Amino acid sequence: MKICKECLYPENHALKITIQDGVCSGCRIHKEKYDIDWSFKEESLKKTFKKYKSKKGYYDCIIPVTGGGDSFFIVDYVTRILKGNPLLVNYNTHYNSPVGIYNLALLRSKFDNDFLQMTTNPRKVKKITKESLIKFGSIYWHCIAGQTAFPVQIAVKYKIPLIIWGAHQGIDQVGMFSHNDKVEMNEKYRKNHDLMGYDANDLVGEICDQDDLVNYQYPSINDLEKVGVRGIYLNNYMFWDSFKQHADMHKKYKYNFNIQNRTFDKYNYSHCLYYSDVHDYIKFLKHGYSKVNDNVSREIRLKRITKNYGKTLISFYINKKPKFLKQFIDWLGITNESFYFIMENHRSKICWNRNKNWNWDYKGEFLNFENKVFEKNNYYFKYKKNISKKFKKKTIVFEKGFDIK
Repeated sequence: MKICKECLYPENHALKITIQDGVCSGCRIHKEKYDIDWSFKEESLKKTFKKYKSKKGYYDCIIPVTGGGDSFFIVDYVTRILKGNPLLVNYNTHYNSPVGIYNLALLRSKFDNDFLQMTTNPRKVKKITKESLIKFGSIYWHCIAGQTAFPVQIAVKYKIPLIIWGAHQGIDQVGMFSHNDKVEMNEKYRKNHDLMGYDANDLVGEICDQDDLVNYQYPSINDLEKVGVRGIYLNNYMFWDSFKQHADMHKKYKYNFNIQNRTFDKYNYSHCLYYSDVHDYIKFLKHGYSKVNDNVSREIRLKRITKNYGKTLISFYINKKPKFLKQFIDWLGITNESFYFIMENHRSKICWNRNKNWNWDYKGEFLNFENKVFEKNNYYFKYKKNISKKFKKKTIVFEKGFDIK
């Protein structure tokens, strides 16, 4: 398995990275950031947004939000810099962490914007999760599908043509596109990249039927064209640095984070109990790399850490067992044996092989990196303990939230 000699990304990246002369496509496109006139791009964004400004005090755009991710940064930018009046929408993933519930309540209280949330019937969510786990080894398909369908459905229903998203991984991780392509979110991009090639119709089978998947269907072309719906990504218009954005927004709004078990980035999907845990462990089994690789690659490219330190971080985190696997399989209604039996069909044969005792051994490069003990006193660990320590770790499907004062 080839590994990028600059950022340590492997060639079998889930989003199809390419490596030439030892350097990956993600690193090559990342270098564009240092040659682009970002002030010019931001001015073009402002001009574009101005075309969608409501003259009657109605919503100017839709912003999909969570209790983590880049939500605070996007809403802050649109309301403060663009002077917009967005409608905030949220798809309830059912995987909410207590920190995520708190942060979403904080977001609603800090910004004077209307807010809509959609919670799918838990019985349907479990059916869809079982189907996606069996068919293509994913417990997160319904989250991405819901998060990318619900805002578009609302745009059609409320006749709000502009949707503002944060970053698309096609640029930020693997260099699938240039920053100058100005890729926009649409049905084709969503299926091929966000949803790994599977749309709602692909999940119809023995477990799920069409009725279970209504909330995950993308609106028809006719409905989209009537409203003129378009989705733009902010990282086409500004130098994107998700960790710095989180640090700045954390300082400004005092939202909370979780210390993660399988990566060093404490902001990384802190709203979701399973994303950087069970979901990431599945990623490791399927592809032989993990979320810590994503975070290390980003930090190396942004020149905040050295490649050697990145190797230490990967070796330290990549093989850690998930904390919440039992909790997840109990919620889903399957056994531990069933989970691993399903994953046998999706495990990467490039990175795993059976030993003489018929157990799986990892044969990827990352455990061969030197694993030194490192001090957690640098940029990534500098903040004091936070409210997440007060919560019992559990899955929260729905909660009223918190009284934020």
